[in-house]
Amino acid sequence: MSAPVFSTLGCRLNAYEAEAMKDLAAQAGLSNAVIVNTCAVTSEAVRKARQDIRKLRRAHPDARLIVTGCAAQTEPETFSAMPEVDVVIGNTEKMQHGTWKGLAADFIGETETVQVDDIMSVTETAGHLIDGFGTRSRAYVQVQNGCDHRCTFCIIPYGRGNSRSVPAGVVVDQIKRLVDKGFNEVVLTGVDLTSWGADLPATPKLGDLVMRILRLVPDLPRLRISSIDSIEVDDNLMRAIATEPRLMPHLHLSLQHGDDMILKRMKRRHLRDDAIAFAVEARRLRPDMTFGADIIAGFPTETDAMFENSIRLIADCDLTWLHVFPYSARQGTPAARMPAVDGSLIRERAARLRAAGDAQVARHTARQIGKRHRILMETPTMGRTEQFAEVHLDHPHPEGSITEHMIRSASGNRLFA
Repeated sequence: MSAPVFSTLGCRLNAYEAEAMKDLAAQAGLSNAVIVNTCAVTSEAVRKARQDIRKLRRAHPDARLIVTGCAAQTEPETFSAMPEVDVVIGNTEKMQHGTWKGLAADFIGETETVQVDDIMSVTETAGHLIDGFGTRSRAYVQVQNGCDHRCTFCIIPYGRGNSRSVPAGVVVDQIKRLVDKGFNEVVLTGVDLTSWGADLPATPKLGDLVMRILRLVPDLPRLRISSIDSIEVDDNLMRAIATEPRLMPHLHLSLQHGDDMILKRMKRRHLRDDAIAFAVEARRLRPDMTFGADIIAGFPTETDAMFENSIRLIADCDLTWLHVFPYSARQGTPAARMPAVDGSLIRERAARLRAAGDAQVARHTARQIGKRHRILMETPTMGRTEQFAEVHLDHPHPEGSITEHMIRSASGNRLFA
């Protein structure tokens, strides 16, 4: 019997959890199965999941096909109705050893077809931690799951549940193990990272966790933070930005738009000036800071003038690494009932945002020529700077090592040293 085949769509957290599921499936002795870990962030993501399922069924006609992830959690009936699918399991169930033990034991076909409970009843993060997901150079540590906010375009809280935090002591112990294994960079991940700690005793903040990690794991060379909500950044995180060189000068901001009216209709918690003020202050504290950002193109009711505010926000915040999302209505969200923007116009605006982002990356890489950078090697000849720019080297270096080089040239989003 063959080992399970995994297909993972969507975010970094989904990829992290896929690694955990591989461990759980192996411990349970599951074989001859295909597991599709879905994403629900857009209707296009759900369409791709269905397409992936059909393709995998054709490739593995005799395997049991199991669907899980956010789309399985939010619309289990969609996937259970597909003739290619044998079992649908929810986001809570997929992280439980008993689920996989049951799947392995009942492989003849007696397993309950749909195993999806109410995600809003979950009050703790999954206890299954993995050591070393990522490349040999960089490890990802999940410190938070779920979201308490209800942005009008977002279905994710219904796939992930309310915000739950991993206690700081557990996080620190895991990072110590990762450092002992030779990892030189750790990335903190979560669904709504800046809400970390709100459900823990004494309600600590993300900045408290960052400072604690850096204090208690002195041998960790690089700590990186994934996407944050800038309006929720606390004083200790700003202090870490200003004083801790081991905290990488690269923050990915969940901005979504540059127009105040659209931000209000999205039910975001910040306005345009808040985003700009944060970017200015963070760069004042850390002049080499670079920013990534999520921007949605074509949100319902978006006029040309509103869209231009998003274009201008790229320069006003000096954003470098953009993730552009053409708006896609998700059934069950308030935004899906708002007046829609024409699809061709959405695609045109998304293309303009991506072009503006590409220009920002080119400006950033051009400014690095002649500067020295500490590079974390992901392959023998490719690594990343502290600001996460991709660097290609003429001569190989050990994967996972940190090496310092002068940047001699740049092309598009790549540096050469």
